[in-house]
Amino acid sequence: MSTSAGAPFRVYSPASIGAAIRHYRREAGLTQAQLAREAGLERTYLSRLENGHETEQLKRILVVFRQLGVRLTLQREDW
Repeated sequence: MSTSAGAPFRVYSPASIGAAIRHYRREAGLTQAQLAREAGLERTYLSRLENGHETEQLKRILVVFRQLGVRLTLQREDW
């Protein structure tokens, strides 16, 4: 999934979250190892997220949003 500058990522699945993480990480000029270290995560976990692997927590969050009839949109902060 690609997005033009400033366009939000609409999140419907673990794959779309992974694409957004990869996009914003690359835009920030960070490697997976750098971002993982800064975020306090294992690089392998970050890699799994970027590759759209569903985690139990992620699955639960997406189910809650679906049940509420809302969608998650990610966009570069503007504040």
